[in-house]
Amino acid sequence: MSYTALYRKWRPAAFEDVKGQDHIVQTLKNQIESNRIGHAYLFCGTRGTGKTSIAKIFARAVNCENPVNGSPCGQCRTCRNIAAGASLNVVEIDAASNNGVENIREIRDEVQYPPTEGKYRVYIIDEVHMLSTGAFNALLKTLEEPPSYVIFILATTEVQKIPVTVMSRCQRYDFKRITVETITDRLKELTAAENIQVEDQALNYIAKAADGALRDALSLLDQCVAFHYGELLTYENVLDVLGAVDITVFSQMFRAVTENRTKDCITCLEEMVIQGRELGQFVVDFIWYLRNLLILKTVDEPENLLDMSAENIALLREDGKKVSGEDLLRYIRVFSDLSNQLRYASQKRILVEVALIRLTRPQMEENVDSLAQRIRALEKLMENGVLASVSPSQSVPAGREEPLPREEPAKPVILPKAQFEDLNLIRNEWRKITCDLGGSARACMKDTVVEPAGEGCLCIVFPDQSSYMIGSRPGVLQELKDYVEEHYDRSILFRARAAAGGERLDTVYVSDEELKANIHMDIVIEDE
Repeated sequence: MSYTALYRKWRPAAFEDVKGQDHIVQTLKNQIESNRIGHAYLFCGTRGTGKTSIAKIFARAVNCENPVNGSPCGQCRTCRNIAAGASLNVVEIDAASNNGVENIREIRDEVQYPPTEGKYRVYIIDEVHMLSTGAFNALLKTLEEPPSYVIFILATTEVQKIPVTVMSRCQRYDFKRITVETITDRLKELTAAENIQVEDQALNYIAKAADGALRDALSLLDQCVAFHYGELLTYENVLDVLGAVDITVFSQMFRAVTENRTKDCITCLEEMVIQGRELGQFVVDFIWYLRNLLILKTVDEPENLLDMSAENIALLREDGKKVSGEDLLRYIRVFSDLSNQLRYASQKRILVEVALIRLTRPQMEENVDSLAQRIRALEKLMENGVLASVSPSQSVPAGREEPLPREEPAKPVILPKAQFEDLNLIRNEWRKITCDLGGSARACMKDTVVEPAGEGCLCIVFPDQSSYMIGSRPGVLQELKDYVEEHYDRSILFRARAAAGGERLDTVYVSDEELKANIHMDIVIEDE
């Protein structure tokens, strides 16, 4: 005998077996017991929440010869025929593949004939939003005034696509997402009945991954059990099969983000890729981790809202001390945008890496969130007594607790007036100039510093060798010279060099005339 998937084998056979939709089950049972059955129902809700299952139970219940508290007995001839799919009184239609006007016309012709057995003919139209406009129009009249023995049950996951004229003719029932606790309890029942050995933590994670859909949870459980057949299904096994990541990895990633350790973030991501983790699932789970951190920082007694062990909550509390609520909101926004982009992306890893760089290097962005984070980092450094100047190529380590070592102030360098004016002009306009450059030249100029290099000449100092190799090309330097000459009417020659390791790039330049005016004595500039 062929294997039957768990979600098919354990499909609810009576209203009592339905989990998580008590408000709908009770209403339908009351209608059956009081004989107040409607002629058209609209079941809406996300996938795997029991729409089709309840529709089939309802179809059996209204035709059952011996209903028990509004539920089908499952023993009478009518119940057995409907359950076996042998009854002509219950017709299931998949609107995704039968969405034309001719399909609805067939239904309209069939409803003229009363049921051969039982009281009602029930038409279950699944994914009804897939019907064409013409098909909906053909259904309207029959839906509004069907024969007394006909019931329509329309099921959809996208209720917004249903015409208002159709919705107004139906009793609407909204199916809720099933809670993690309810799904977990159901999985425990099924695994005990199937003699499957599994850890409670593993079932809890499967329930979370199902995102409110019990059918999805059963499919995921089936997949995990098949991979580790005959073994104890552990939490680590589930993570391996589903390509998910343990919470300790999220903690490591989060701490690297808050401490601006970009390299460690990229390395951690690379390890997950090598292990075969699914990046889309990682992003979703990391957003959930950030959400839990935000709840922990902003809600009184948050333990009731965090479905996790005491050990993991303690780990969250430690991580929560490293970041403000405002920064957490920025992290969530960045990763939420990333989650939307990953749906259609072919280079998912690159997008995730860019998002991590955005989090660790807020100075690379110009939006309000990034600016606010940089200001908070600077305020924290000032509170710790850190007053040393920071060069443009350095990043401010947000969330760092210990003060940075004090540095000796930069010694001023005296320049002739003409050189000083050229340097000041280009430095003040440098961001605009580099932004107007195109292609790779613009990218390589990021974090560069301009310094004097003699009469009518300036030198561009690149922070690393790779950007220097691009920016030092004669074509790029000539483009800069032409741009300055055209926009500022200055003829300035540009050179390039790469910064040496540990070199300070915060030299202060002053004009010789300004210095003379302030100290009231002659200044002699010696040639080196």
